[in-house]
Parts: sequence; C-alpha cells; structure tokens
Amino acid sequence: MSNTLPVINLMGPTASGKTALACELYEQGGFELISVDSALVYKDMNIGTAKPSVEEQQQYPHHLIDLITPLEVYSAAEFVIDAKRVIDQTHAQGKVPILVGGTMLYFKALLEGLSDHLPSADQSVRDEILKQAELHGWQSVHEELQRVDIDAAEKFSVSDKQRMIRALEVYRLTGRSITQIQREQPKSLPYHYNFHNYALVPDRLKLHQSIEQRLNKMWDIGFLSEVKYLTSKYDLTAETPSMRAVGYRQALEFLLNEEQKDANTKNMEDKALFATRQLAKRQFTWLRSLGEKHRIVTFLSIKQAQEHLRNCYR
Repeated sequence: MSNTLPVINLMGPTASGKTALACELYEQGGFELISVDSALVYKDMNIGTAKPSVEEQQQYPHHLIDLITPLEVYSAAEFVIDAKRVIDQTHAQGKVPILVGGTMLYFKALLEGLSDHLPSADQSVRDEILKQAELHGWQSVHEELQRVDIDAAEKFSVSDKQRMIRALEVYRLTGRSITQIQREQPKSLPYHYNFHNYALVPDRLKLHQSIEQRLNKMWDIGFLSEVKYLTSKYDLTAETPSMRAVGYRQALEFLLNEEQKDANTKNMEDKALFATRQLAKRQFTWLRSLGEKHRIVTFLSIKQAQEHLRNCYR
C-alpha cells in the first residue's frame, strides 16, 4: 500500500468551530467524516455533546457516532481500531478521511500508536475498583496502585480516577503492571498514512464566549430534560464513565442531590460553564504537547482555516 495515503486530522478545543469547518470540506466532495469525540460515541446523549442532528448527519454523515450505550465503556484502543478500519474503507473508496473532534487522547493514540496486548476494558473489574473506592476512598485505590505499579502511581494523582482504574484493571486482568507491558511491547503505528494535522486555536476570550453561547443554547433546548431521560432509561451514577462528560456530570449531580432539586439551576449552569472552560484549557495543553512531536498547522479563526484548506483540498 502506498505510504502517502492522506488523513486529515482537524483538532481544537470545544466550541472552536471544528465540525462546521469539516462539514464545509465535506461539501467539496471526496471526503468522509470520522468523529474523534469520546462523548459522541454514546447513544441518547445528544444535546450535551452537541451531536449533529439526524438531519445534519443525513447531510454530513459522521462515522464513530452512537456506538454504545451510556452504561458501556469505550477506550482509546478501541477508537484506534475503529478509526483505522474506517480510514482504510475510505481510502479504498478513493476518498480522504477527515478526523474531527476534541478528544486529544484519541488523536495521540492514533498518531503515536498504542502498546499491543493490553487487555480490553472489563466492566466487572472496573465495578470492583469503584466499589473499593466507595467503601474505602480513592486514596486506598491510589495506595494499591503504588504497591503494584509505582511508576503509574507517581504519574497519576488521587484525582486521576479514570487512569487509576485503567492501570489497576490491567494489573488485575494480567498480573502485570501497565507500565511494564507498555515498555516491553512495540507500538503498532499506521505507517501507511500521511497525517495532515490542523488545529483551530481561537482567541481565549472569543472561545469562552462561544462556549457560553453553546451552553446557553443547550439549556434552552432541554439539556436538563435529556439528563432526566437518561437517568430514567439507564442506571447511571456519578462514576459512570459517560457521566464524567462536562455538563452531564454537573446536571446529574444536581438531579441526584435531593436538597438541590428545588434550588435555582443557576449554580449548576455556572459549574458546567466553568468545567467546560477547564476542558478547553486542557485541550490547549494537549495540543501544545502534540505539537512538540507532530507538525500541526494552527489557525486563529475559522475564516483563516477555510481559506487555507479550500486551496489545499479543492
């Protein structure tokens, strides 16, 4: 297979305009859109994820959306497997894949590969770890990690719950630390791809305004009702991975806290706004980190990106 098959990676913080830009490129023809978003994989989570509507998806079909229920787990390793499958299918059709989203861990996994032979997620093991945390606190989980994988324990703080869970999950499933496995195993990289990396990095003030506008729209069109529906359909808790998504976490906490049910929702909305801004900050950090290893062309505005990409991909 040729070593120059192109893959467009369109990254950026939340609410930066990535999806609109990708859809404009799609209209030119010859492209397929692949979502790189850890929240869009969940069915029934629509408003809070800013998921394209049914009509929008008919006009601009997105791969890797609505894959699992909010009770299931989807890992970066599974994303790489699924993304490579769709990328290869797209190339076989003579088209160019556009990967668009803000889950930088997924982009990193695709660009740099993942250690082979790591076990898939096991919900029963994760439930055991969550039960341990519920009974004895997250500090006890971190102390166990120190005993079995000191390197991982030094990297992850007590607040890094998802990473601690994964590290302990791997140890309990294999009897070996994730650090040891990653050191020993080669990484599988898609060498036959030629990645074209782009990032929308708007001015922070403008981005914060866009985030606030998006959240206000979400509340207006029924985001809280969506979370109520999810809690009625699924047995969700604050520790369910899908409910760690910004906005959902704050809405669920509000709904689960009996004392707050009659309270003004303003406090919940402010917490969601703060959490979303913090997410954008982390995404900027991820972009800087990725930019140290990979060439990423950055744009300050959608207009600037449109002008450049139209010329590159006519």
